[in-house]
Amino acid sequence: MFDLALQNLLSPAVLFFLLGVGAALARSDLAVPDQVARLLSLYLMMSIGFRGGLEIAAHGVDPVLLRAVGAGVALSLLMPFLAAPALRRMTRLNQVDRAAVAGHYGSISAVTFAAASGAVGLLGLRYEGFMVAVAAAMESPAILASLVLAGRGAAPKPDGRQNVLREVLLNGSVLTLLGALLVGALASSRTAAPVKPFLVDLFPGFLCLFLLEMGLVAGRGLRDGWRLLSPGLLAFAGGFPLIGATLAAVLGTALGLSVGGLAIFMTLAASASYIAVPAALRLALPTANLSLPLTMSLGITFPLNLLVGIPLYISVARWLVG
Repeated sequence: MFDLALQNLLSPAVLFFLLGVGAALARSDLAVPDQVARLLSLYLMMSIGFRGGLEIAAHGVDPVLLRAVGAGVALSLLMPFLAAPALRRMTRLNQVDRAAVAGHYGSISAVTFAAASGAVGLLGLRYEGFMVAVAAAMESPAILASLVLAGRGAAPKPDGRQNVLREVLLNGSVLTLLGALLVGALASSRTAAPVKPFLVDLFPGFLCLFLLEMGLVAGRGLRDGWRLLSPGLLAFAGGFPLIGATLAAVLGTALGLSVGGLAIFMTLAASASYIAVPAALRLALPTANLSLPLTMSLGITFPLNLLVGIPLYISVARWLVG
């Protein structure tokens, strides 16, 4: 595992992330324009979805795929209900803020998924293409669990509920992932060939540039938001993802996932949202202090997964699958 962690740490993607963190902490004027960052995010979702669609076309839709998606949805619904009691014991957050943090940690980070798929690919490990569908399915159920945990007093008004539902169903990252997945699944090998150099071959380079931007964002969050983090929140952000990874390891092994698929499933369960969930909860829980879960997920959980978690999950997957 140490060798794997060192290899991951010295990969260009992780090094560019660390460069961004260092630049932000040093208050450098290095920056990636917002529109470029949005374009990079769009590309990553398209690339991941398209490659997953190609794999599904080759694999076919079968009960294994459906069971994996069902397991992902169940895990995303369950995690907030495990997170809320832990937060109640470890922190002094009120009910609404606990629900908001729990929702973030029940959902997943599409960027962490991109980093994990890149790390698995560098090691020459194949993974089931339908993991893209699993990732997309795990984005939204935690939002519904978060609303339940927040209680009726924090529920949005009727027009607000419509906006939340629209945000959940038409979230840009989910829509792009699923749309590109469908495109890849429907495209023939002949029609897919011309776009493969762009959507497949250039993925590592675009991932490096995007992780540079993520490093800048994470560094700014740590620099400006560390005062918000109590010891309990720090411990939760570092420790709770391991519970999700453990549950995913059990479910993924029972599903018969490959080494790469199991490692990615564990990574998904150990990640925390900082795009889809904040957008939805901004409408659904307007009184929640969203700066807390954003600082935790992007400033603590994401770097830990990138530097330590992904190598750990790959090592455990190798040990479980053999």
